[in-house]
Amino acid sequence: MFIQTEPTPNPNVLKFLPGRDVSAEPREFRTIDEAAASPLAEGVFQLEGVTGVFFGADYVSVTRDPAGPDWPQMKAPILAAIMDHFVSGAALMRDGGADVAASGVEDDEVVAEIKALLDSRVRPAVAQDGGDILFDSFDHETGVLSLRMRGACAGCPSSSATLKAGVEQMMKHYVPEVTRVEQVI
Repeated sequence: MFIQTEPTPNPNVLKFLPGRDVSAEPREFRTIDEAAASPLAEGVFQLEGVTGVFFGADYVSVTRDPAGPDWPQMKAPILAAIMDHFVSGAALMRDGGADVAASGVEDDEVVAEIKALLDSRVRPAVAQDGGDILFDSFDHETGVLSLRMRGACAGCPSSSATLKAGVEQMMKHYVPEVTRVEQVI
């Protein structure tokens, strides 16, 4: 098995591409306790300096502690953990590790339009950089759209620019009810 790596705009996140599907739904693990839901995430999290793991459709993004080891020291153990997991044939998630289902509340027209735009234009672009962006909320009175950045996008130095110059301008253009885009941390 050959696993490629790609840098991301976030210098503390490296993208690992195992050459196969990873997760049908993006999943993020920010603590060792959260990582317990996945044998792969848990295995990577146990390595020195790892502070986050994100599963995309065909990649695993790993976040390192900037005060910890550098990528040259971390890369080989992470590659080994990913390879061992896929070669073993183990499931990506343990029982009960599925995401919580949607609230069942139907979105209004504006929120549905925002989500469709995120899914069709924004999420594919940020996935190329090893991250994800999710709808959090929309305030109809103020027009403020709150979004959640995950994976390589969370904590990335360029995430503010991505939100303001890219996402906010696009949303204002296609959804005039949006007046501002903010990141939820």
